[in-house]
Amino acid sequence: MSEAREFIDFWTENSIHAVEQYRTPGASQDVAELSRRLVEAAGERGISESDLRAEIGEISEYIRDRLRAANDAERERRSLA
Repeated sequence: MSEAREFIDFWTENSIHAVEQYRTPGASQDVAELSRRLVEAAGERGISESDLRAEIGEISEYIRDRLRAANDAERERRSLA
């Protein structure tokens, strides 16, 4: 696994979360903000934006997909509770 992929997986796990119930303040759902934060954090570790794109393609699409998955999983969890 590449260093970029490891970083992406770690960052995603720790930075992308489902929207909180009842629209309380919490996890950002802003794709542009999250994309910027991923690129910035990767850069601080010497991983370029092109390295990220080589691993995941279009960064905003990847973030959007991860947010959708997190929100879907949270909806499913709540429906089973």
